[in-house]
Amino acid sequence: MQAQMSHHENKNHNHHSIGHSHHMEELKQRFIISAVLTIPILLFSPMIQMWFGFIIDFPYRDLLTFALSTLIYFYGGWPFLTMMTKEVKSKELGMMTLISMAISVAYFYSTVILFISAEESFFWELATLIDIMLIGHYIEAKSILGASNTLEELVRLIPKKAMRFTHEDALEEVDVSQLRVDDTILIHPGENIPADGKVIKGESMVDEALLTGESKPLFKSQKSLVFMGSTNIDGSLRVRITKSGESSYISQIINLVKELQMSKSHTQDLANRAAKWLFYAALLIATITLIVWSILSNFEDAVLRMVTVLVIACPHALGLAVPLVVAISTSIAAKNGILIRHRDAFERLHKIDVICFDKTGTITEGKLSVNEVVALGDEKNLIYLAASLEQHSEHSIAQAIVYYAKNQGITLALVDDFSAMSGIGAKAKINGHTVMIGGTQLLIKESLSIPPKLLPYNSHEATKVWIIIDGAIDGVILLTDTIRQNSAEAIKAIRAKGIVTYMFTGDNNEVAADVAKKQVLIIMKLDYYLMRN
Repeated sequence: MQAQMSHHENKNHNHHSIGHSHHMEELKQRFIISAVLTIPILLFSPMIQMWFGFIIDFPYRDLLTFALSTLIYFYGGWPFLTMMTKEVKSKELGMMTLISMAISVAYFYSTVILFISAEESFFWELATLIDIMLIGHYIEAKSILGASNTLEELVRLIPKKAMRFTHEDALEEVDVSQLRVDDTILIHPGENIPADGKVIKGESMVDEALLTGESKPLFKSQKSLVFMGSTNIDGSLRVRITKSGESSYISQIINLVKELQMSKSHTQDLANRAAKWLFYAALLIATITLIVWSILSNFEDAVLRMVTVLVIACPHALGLAVPLVVAISTSIAAKNGILIRHRDAFERLHKIDVICFDKTGTITEGKLSVNEVVALGDEKNLIYLAASLEQHSEHSIAQAIVYYAKNQGITLALVDDFSAMSGIGAKAKINGHTVMIGGTQLLIKESLSIPPKLLPYNSHEATKVWIIIDGAIDGVILLTDTIRQNSAEAIKAIRAKGIVTYMFTGDNNEVAADVAKKQVLIIMKLDYYLMRN
């Protein structure tokens, strides 16, 4: 059920994103065509010709202007006319109603004037107004889609296929949508886990950093829980699906996308409310104008001035400025790694007095690196042997050790008889020595006791990798999540403004305390709060 729902939500997200992309491209196309049609309308306008001192006149010029304006009104103005209909039906008059009123009055008045008198029309005002509103809404749609595309990168972590066991205990490849609760699936090394479940057979290290913030891979064996979206690293697991997808990680991602794309900022709401009252005010002022000028002059002049009021009542600047502000703020935030979930919350940032940071990937780099090497013998030789063995592994811990050795200028050796022990470690022959490397599970398997000199490091909060040479423990490598230097600078700057800083993490207490302590050394003081899920 979980996988099925996740698959459907994934499809719904894709359809939602595709639909939004189609809407954006449609606005772009309508703007380009309308802008091209606007050029001759501007050139044919007597007012524009008078302003810039040129004359373009030929038979049926006014009829051509009318034809081009008609195309712009019905093609370029169609999105606003349809959205106005929705506003009227919901009795929530806003910006679309105001825009539609302005372009409709300008179009129909100019059409009537064209055929009954030689007075000035509003065709060029109509065309430019539609162009401005189209480009504004296109920019806004593009900014929203950009945030959606950022989240799609996370959605891709969920596999589309899974290996399911049949009743005859044979394997079949199925679409994730076909998985059900109590189905048994096989997860190979390197694969992303397609559903929440419980391990019923096998051992492996699983990377859950994306879900829980745990900075180091976790050892999973029989009865261990695994979660959709995490990565199986080095062993095969047989997993029974246990949960529905309503609270799954992918569901939260999809909901985040929908909230982002549907949310309106306070400024947008304020603009809509202003447009609503401006609509009523324009109608009132236009009516008064018609009455007053009918008395002071003639009915034709009164109608012209009434139409002028209704056309200029449409806030060109407001219709363009609000989408631009939304687009620019969203774009700048996205480029700096900030995803705006609710725009109204984004606008209230200047009022905050507390900021909570996620640990993994925010305060820290989100990847392990060698912090300390403790050797009973020669330290350089210990690193040389450990890195030579680990160069054959894709494990993140192995890569960190190899990277450390290469930075020390150590040339790695060729190994013989390499073998990986799933969820435990690795073993090989190096220069005639039998070298094994792994965690606590390796020591248990080999029935080895930690030497007194290394015993204090066994309680260290860092990730520990033990190196065994010819059957005896020769040292330990300690790895920790690297703290971002710029995060310390950011926290220091934030605290200088009187804002309290907290740290949220799904990692264990020891690691959380260690990170906070290191930040204290950099910025003098850091309050932190540990939240366990």
